[in-house]
Amino acid sequence: MGAFCKVIDAVLFLYFALMAVAAPLLDGQISLPGDIFPAFLVDLNRWYIAEFGDYLSLEKPHFFVGLVWHELLILWPLSIVNVYAILAGKSWFGTTSLVYGASVVTSMAAILGEMIGSGKASEKLLMVYVPFMGVGILALLRGLLSQSNKSGGAVGKRPVVLARRKRA
Repeated sequence: MGAFCKVIDAVLFLYFALMAVAAPLLDGQISLPGDIFPAFLVDLNRWYIAEFGDYLSLEKPHFFVGLVWHELLILWPLSIVNVYAILAGKSWFGTTSLVYGASVVTSMAAILGEMIGSGKASEKLLMVYVPFMGVGILALLRGLLSQSNKSGGAVGKRPVVLARRKRA
């Protein structure tokens, strides 16, 4: 199980490092004023919207802007913390990964539900968003794996209490 977790950690490390940079620079343009970003980032975002037909980034519906704020205020700091946790081998990485994964899966369920339900999303646009659901599930599973390792395989059993000698 250890080697499997190391592979998952490597994939998540790359993802969290990318999100630590991309979230404020690209997704921030959805909820923050565009004039605070350099022109090349604004142009990159416009190119992305035109190339992939991302109608949510273009139209900015309220639920989507709210999810972006959630990403910037909760998930972005968690990405930075998770990068540190993986590099430093912190024991609490499983917990932060579980929180991150549950949050991303919930957000992506709303976004993908809107895209698929409305019929506005192209196949190309769905192929941009669906991997985020996959990474969310991977982070969630990584958090659950570390939680199951803590139990030591003895699910539902009480810990053994060593008898103490009474002192007179």
